[in-house]
Amino acid sequence: MAKAKKKVKALSGPVSLVIVESPAKAKTINKFLGKDFHVEASMGHVRDLPKSRMGVDLEHDFTPEYIVIRRAIKIVNHLKKMAEGKKAIYIATDPDREGEAISWHLAHIFSEQNKDSKIYRVEFHEITKEAVLKAFKHPRTINMHLVDAQQARRILDRVVGYQLSPLLWRNVGRGLSAGRVQSVALRFIVDREREIRKFVPQEYWTLDAKLSSPEGTEQQKVFLSRLNRIGKEKPELKNQEEVDRIKNELGNLPFQVMNIEKTEKRRRPQAPYTTSKLQQESYSRLGFSASNTMRIAQRLYEGVELGDEGSVGLITYMRTDSVNIAASAQQEAADYILKSFDKEYLPETPNVYKSRKGAQEAHEAIRPTSVLRTPDSIKSFLEGDELKLYELIWRKFLASQMTSAIDEHIAITIDAGEKYGFRTTGKRNLFPGFTAAFGEIKIEKENSKETEEETPETEELPEVSIGQTLKLHELLGEQHFTKPPARFNDASLIRLLEEKGIGRPSTYAPTISTILDRMYAERNGGALTPTELGETVVDILVKHFPKILETEFTALMEEEFDEVEEGKLGWIKVLQDFYAPFNELLTRAQTEMKSVKPAAVPTEYKCDICGKFLWIKFGRFGRFLACSGFPECKYTRSLPTGFYCPEPGCGGELVKRKGKGRRSFYGCSNYPKCTYIVNALPKKEDGATAPAGQNPSPEAP
Repeated sequence: MAKAKKKVKALSGPVSLVIVESPAKAKTINKFLGKDFHVEASMGHVRDLPKSRMGVDLEHDFTPEYIVIRRAIKIVNHLKKMAEGKKAIYIATDPDREGEAISWHLAHIFSEQNKDSKIYRVEFHEITKEAVLKAFKHPRTINMHLVDAQQARRILDRVVGYQLSPLLWRNVGRGLSAGRVQSVALRFIVDREREIRKFVPQEYWTLDAKLSSPEGTEQQKVFLSRLNRIGKEKPELKNQEEVDRIKNELGNLPFQVMNIEKTEKRRRPQAPYTTSKLQQESYSRLGFSASNTMRIAQRLYEGVELGDEGSVGLITYMRTDSVNIAASAQQEAADYILKSFDKEYLPETPNVYKSRKGAQEAHEAIRPTSVLRTPDSIKSFLEGDELKLYELIWRKFLASQMTSAIDEHIAITIDAGEKYGFRTTGKRNLFPGFTAAFGEIKIEKENSKETEEETPETEELPEVSIGQTLKLHELLGEQHFTKPPARFNDASLIRLLEEKGIGRPSTYAPTISTILDRMYAERNGGALTPTELGETVVDILVKHFPKILETEFTALMEEEFDEVEEGKLGWIKVLQDFYAPFNELLTRAQTEMKSVKPAAVPTEYKCDICGKFLWIKFGRFGRFLACSGFPECKYTRSLPTGFYCPEPGCGGELVKRKGKGRRSFYGCSNYPKCTYIVNALPKKEDGATAPAGQNPSPEAP
């Protein structure tokens, strides 16, 4: 009887297999589908080009050689076993190029042994019961245009990487790599750093008058007004002598209100998040790196346990360049706004936003799957960073569905005699609109002279009238120096990549991570600073492969990938057009590229193992000390900085190290015996001298 029961149970088991990428996603959708479906995770890609060789037949239309990747062998065997006897196999990978390619590779594997099984592709952009069930009611076939676009990018990047990298190994250092998008991004970082080095600060001054209404008036509030006119020209105050001369003249002149302008301005809410905008504002507001933002967003998308509700996807798919919003989500937001705010906060018709050129209009912007899941209502189920990012997405979406904020801008023009003109500006909010949900949006500006010369804005200005004479309390001259352009951080680099059409939503975070992992750049605070190695790689690639590092060319390649996805261009044609000129440059570089490996430099330091002198050498991770007895002795150590550990009796030296997120810090060379660390080296005049009897640190060339 027991055997009979087991047989009946086996026959009544799931008749369909569902494949998703991750266990979290599998867990979330499993509860929506019922007993006829069994959900498994592929853990991402299962087939790819081999690591040990290029795996692309350049002579036969770039035919790729796909193999089951090593880490996926057990997974694939398990999935094959789970597919045995199933009537249908549903592949529910992510709704983008990578997801489509994974589904295509899985379909290939299953079709080899499951001849009787029907293979379907299902697509959903949010992991909610309604969205998942709707997708399974309307399965589709695999979109080969999407697959071909992914193949084109993958194969092109493989060809570039596997043919450029050996040149870098031979002429720069082992273990290096060159990528199409990462090299252009690195060039931006290097070029910016060189702009900063060349920058020569220029002195300039601003002059403010501290003014108020005459004594005896009802409002005698003191306010600042900035000099903005000398005669008919904009003031150019270059030194203190010039400022003092003007101050002497102004002290004897009357200050009179000449004009008052009051204008109402509407500030429209911004669109809900795309991937790049989420990464930018997550960095600016929360301090999250692009890669950290995407990791957290992935968890929010795939599902979070919400007590009795179970595992629920909290946001829509987080790799998107579209700002579209589903009508049902707009209606839910409208109902919430009416209930939580007031009808004045709800526009008469839903706000419409325009996606950038080439955006996938079928996708949605990043939004909460339900605006009713407020951050406060689910905060007990989320970790700290998850809650912060979810609240940012929730507030941005809600604000995007609200009315504009209304401000009153006031500009007061003041003359001091006929020669000098001053200007005071102020702003006050008349109606908060969308800022009631999202707060004020900070607009980042590049460091510049113009930024500091702008008239300081005051929230509240005193009531003055045209023709009124003002009382001068004090003249304030302030010295400034022009500032160089700011170094890139995650937000500003992603903004530039997007503006220039370099990469796509799914590539921004991996691009920055690769640059840091390859030690081509490092984080100093929030800034991305190129290493010596990064600058060397850029220089050698610009010299021998200028086309690859051209912004316009890289952007054109992205447009061609988009055309492949739209079915307007064949992927083999894209590769053929790229490879012919690239191969010519490659052939030339193989003979013309010269080694830029720095020669080893002897020091007075001695090896701790064999006693021979140490030499400064250059490797993948920059300069380091190595035993001159190599290869017999393989002793190495970090290059000293010239500063010694301040811990009493330690005697160790401070050496540069890498921490979490590739951030640099300085630690004692006697670690782990001494755990002293510091984020920045002391100033030279404050630096510790070498302990008695020790050689000074070598100078790094």
